[in-house]
Formats: sequence, structure tokens, C-alpha cells
Amino acid sequence: MTNLTLSVPDDLYEEMKKHPEIRWSEVARQALVKKLDDLRRLDALLSGSKLTDEDVDDIAKSVKEGVWKKHRKRRATGSR
Repeated sequence: MTNLTLSVPDDLYEEMKKHPEIRWSEVARQALVKKLDDLRRLDALLSGSKLTDEDVDDIAKSVKEGVWKKHRKRRATGSR
């Protein structure tokens, strides 16, 4: 098994030390497994996509503009 060194902020480490009963390496290992599983699913989902990176950028821009317009309109009318 390969070892991995992980850096965490001091305040996080201080909190972790309050719970010595927790195997933090196991918590990290499980988080890595879950993240990789999510990425595998995403890769499988996108494997058949015919969208280019430019298409995705255009769609993202359109969505952001739509959200911005919606929020700007709500601010102008004072509604939620």
C-alpha cells in the first residue's frame, strides 16, 4: 500500500486531536474512494457526449447570464 502525506490547517488538526478514537487516515481514505467513485460516474456519464469544451463554455456563459438577469430583476422589484 502506498503512503500519502496530507497537510491540513492547524485549526483543523487541533480539532482532530480532540477525537483520538477516530482513525483519521481511514476517514481520508473513504473520502478519496467516494470522490473517485463520483469521478468515475461522471466520466461514464460524459463519455458519450458530443459537446466540445467550447460548447460547454457557451452553455455555462448562457446559464450565468440568465441567473444574473434573474437576480438583477429580483433586486429591482424587491421580490424573492
